[in-house]
Amino acid sequence: MISRIDLRGDALPEGPALRDLLPRADFDVQAALEKVRPICEAVHHRGDAALIDFAEKFDGVRLESVRVPAQALTDALEALDPAVRAALEESIRRARLVHREQRRTTHTTQVVPGGSVTEKWVPVDRVGLYAPGGRSVYPSSVIMNAVPAQEAGVESIALASPPQAEFGGLPHPTILAACALLGVDEVYAAGGATAVAMFAHGTESCPPANMVTGPGNIWVAAAKRYFTGRIGIDAEAGPTEIAILADDTADPVHVASDLISQAEHDPLAAAVLVTDSVELAEAVEKELEPQVAATKHVEDRIVPALRGRQSAIVLVDGIEEGLRVVDAYGAEHLEIQTAQASRVADRVRNAGAIFIGPWAPVSLGDYAAGSNHVLPTGGCACHSSGLSVQSFLRGIHIVDYTKDALAEVAHHVVTLAEAEDLPAHGAAVKARFGWKVPESK
Repeated sequence: MISRIDLRGDALPEGPALRDLLPRADFDVQAALEKVRPICEAVHHRGDAALIDFAEKFDGVRLESVRVPAQALTDALEALDPAVRAALEESIRRARLVHREQRRTTHTTQVVPGGSVTEKWVPVDRVGLYAPGGRSVYPSSVIMNAVPAQEAGVESIALASPPQAEFGGLPHPTILAACALLGVDEVYAAGGATAVAMFAHGTESCPPANMVTGPGNIWVAAAKRYFTGRIGIDAEAGPTEIAILADDTADPVHVASDLISQAEHDPLAAAVLVTDSVELAEAVEKELEPQVAATKHVEDRIVPALRGRQSAIVLVDGIEEGLRVVDAYGAEHLEIQTAQASRVADRVRNAGAIFIGPWAPVSLGDYAAGSNHVLPTGGCACHSSGLSVQSFLRGIHIVDYTKDALAEVAHHVVTLAEAEDLPAHGAAVKARFGWKVPESK
């Protein structure tokens, strides 16, 4: 059901050579870009009319309006299963606790007497959040997007999710109920590339946004790439992935269930076990069979994901080598199920989020750990972070110098300007002192 990659015996290669040995899904955003280009251009030129036409083409429903009525949010919340509401409220509460601590404060550095640089943090003015609605419904993604934006102080927040024919062209009612709980009342029935284009260009009903965040399929990723530079984005999210670094202390039942839990998302989802224990590998392989047979989404998601080239059990000589492998892989979600798991986790450099020990499964982070589940995929954890309050803030430097403070450093400014063959830069300083550079003190 899942392949093996044996990296034991020989010395592990460095850098890209090691990454090339590891499993990864085919995910060609550049090819998808050419297909979303006409969609994005149509939304630019035709606005709401294009969104309505694309909803009919892609989602099988003819919308009267792209904007979701406020009453629909109220109705969805009133009809929500009380147990689901309680779970969403607890997820929101925990996410707020964590993200509130991420707020940045203004800080002033006194560089010299009379010369200071202040860094202030300003939220973006308006963001468009995206909550997928294809194979599954993700009210948790509404929380993971909205909470950090709200805690950052973003004043204008809108959310888009695909229209559902089953619900009369509205997004899934659980998505709408989550919006109501969060106080996000500007919601649009738009999916995929059309939603990103709507936020990027704006339409008759939706003002343009400065930034778009949220997970999605390859069409969402391609649209984000298309608009990069026009709007800010969080990341080009690829298929979800889990890596588990485990030794012979790990429980194969736990490991197998965690691999399956990620494979459940999508046929391209990646499930990777890195271990120095052949016994654990064999036990996990054996455990996968009954657990897969007992669950849902078997043939359309789980089996293709586990059998795909993106999933594997990787055998290594020891935990030291295992750490090198998981750092090269840069997993979206990384579980550490080893002896002294906390110490091992401290040595990891590349991961979107790390889950320590047997009682912190990725599922906890998806819903109720308080952490964010919008995380870098496709190895991007080596240079990018997950969604946070910081994602929605801009740092602005404020430079405040007196005449004496500028005079003290003027000769250095002029020297560097001339070294770069930019004499007008130096002249802008000289002009302030009657064209004669003050002598340094």
